[in-house]
Amino acid sequence: MISSIKYQGGFIVSSGIAAISLSPVLFILASGMNADPDIWSHLKQYVLPGLLKNTAILVAGVVSVTAALGISLAWLTSFYEFWGRRLFEKWLIFPLAIPTYVMAFIYTGLLDYSGPVQTAVREYAPELAGLFPEIRSGGGAIMVISLAIFPYVFLMASSGFRSMGRSMVEASQSLGGGRMFTLFRVTLPMARPWIFGGLILVFMETLADFGAVSVFNYDTFTTGIYKAWYGLFSVNAAAQLASILVVMVLVIVAAESWLRRKQKFFNRGGHQPVSRKRLNGTGHFLASAFCSTVLLVSFVIPAVQLLIWTAKAFAVEFGAHYIHLVANTFFLGLMGTAVTLAVAVSLSYSGRRRADLKTGIAAKLSLSGYALPGTVLAVGIIHVVAWLDSRVTGTMDMLGIQLQGALLQGSLILLPLCYMIRFLTVGYNPVSSHMTRLTPSIDEAARLMKVTGPALLSKIHLPLIRKGMVTGGILVLVEIFKEMPVTLMLRPFGWDTLAVKIFELTSEGEWERAALPAVTLVLAGMIPVGFLTFIGRSKKQHVPEG
Repeated sequence: MISSIKYQGGFIVSSGIAAISLSPVLFILASGMNADPDIWSHLKQYVLPGLLKNTAILVAGVVSVTAALGISLAWLTSFYEFWGRRLFEKWLIFPLAIPTYVMAFIYTGLLDYSGPVQTAVREYAPELAGLFPEIRSGGGAIMVISLAIFPYVFLMASSGFRSMGRSMVEASQSLGGGRMFTLFRVTLPMARPWIFGGLILVFMETLADFGAVSVFNYDTFTTGIYKAWYGLFSVNAAAQLASILVVMVLVIVAAESWLRRKQKFFNRGGHQPVSRKRLNGTGHFLASAFCSTVLLVSFVIPAVQLLIWTAKAFAVEFGAHYIHLVANTFFLGLMGTAVTLAVAVSLSYSGRRRADLKTGIAAKLSLSGYALPGTVLAVGIIHVVAWLDSRVTGTMDMLGIQLQGALLQGSLILLPLCYMIRFLTVGYNPVSSHMTRLTPSIDEAARLMKVTGPALLSKIHLPLIRKGMVTGGILVLVEIFKEMPVTLMLRPFGWDTLAVKIFELTSEGEWERAALPAVTLVLAGMIPVGFLTFIGRSKKQHVPEG
């Protein structure tokens, strides 16, 4: 019996983690199948059409704009030489450091009717005042979210272009194909897996966005779930809306897997990098101007405006309350990171000990929480906790023990658990990549020295994968710092964080007062961007330029 448990230990651990990660989704789907007819009728008649329309417009718009920006910028910096190309190649990923909700309130503050831009237009060019577009609209939301997350497509497309090699491009051009013909008939089809991967990330991020659309008062499924819970005080209505969103996410994930199942792409020229063509004259100017404009509106202007507002509000906002917010943010971040890393190490070690199909499937299911929007996860975990509390209360009553209120609902322990489910993928990938580099001979040598079981993990594996743990820990910590909907919906009373404070202040139009916590989050977001920019690129092959 004991030997069987040891043999199946890896699968048991992976299955247990998968059960925890999937439990919110299963409870939400069960709630959707047992929908209250009255609530469902109300949602179907008054709520769903608007949410479906707005969500579809937002997702289609953001995917289109990010595809246009990301692919064109990657194409320019990968195949052409022009002024500032090296700088743009590194700095165009910096918008990822600015959360979408921070980008949203910065541009709302700048471009709203009472903002400095429209005020200046009314004063110096009143004939143009009526032509100014409304920022609090679907178009404004699409523009701002696209500016914040287009680097996903830029990074992935650049990686695809760089790995393509010289031979395919030269073969096309030697057959008479021009640069544009080669782009559309050779380059883009060859880079399709990377571009598609970036667009899937954009799709999921847009579908899960809560903070930015809240700033614009643009109702999508995520804000609809929040309003159903806190506006209608109906967890059931929120769960039914969440079940629709879960079905949409599952369909997207299934479609992505189905589309990739038979695709095979071979790189036959990766060791011969593509030579860049030096642009001259108008082409040189246009390429630099285009990259400069995108960098200006996506990072420089938001960063400068944030610093200006911070300087104005610093004396008022910096104090004991701000320090309390930072302490809460760090405390929750460190708790969530510790839980996530512990689970990530356990999952990686389980996969190493038991590398079979069912353990692999359990591991993949454990990582599914990253695809869930925060609002959906919060609603799902509330249902799980309510079910557990009712069972514990019933058991205690049978034993004659009276509990004072619910054990888990409203407790702080829910947040690290939700962070683990949401960001396990972020922590698992670097830990797992380091774990897989350890050769089996290390384990065999340890066993000869009578080091097995937990001792093998703690004395041999953990010291060898510490770099992966540090990388994963930093990435998870920054993600938790920026996370808003889960913290907003599940935090105990008084446990405000920097992200929650930004939501509260921007809901009241207090842009300047929200700048100081926003700057703190942006600086935290610069850490993983720095990893991507400098450490990641230092490992790539040297690319001679033609």
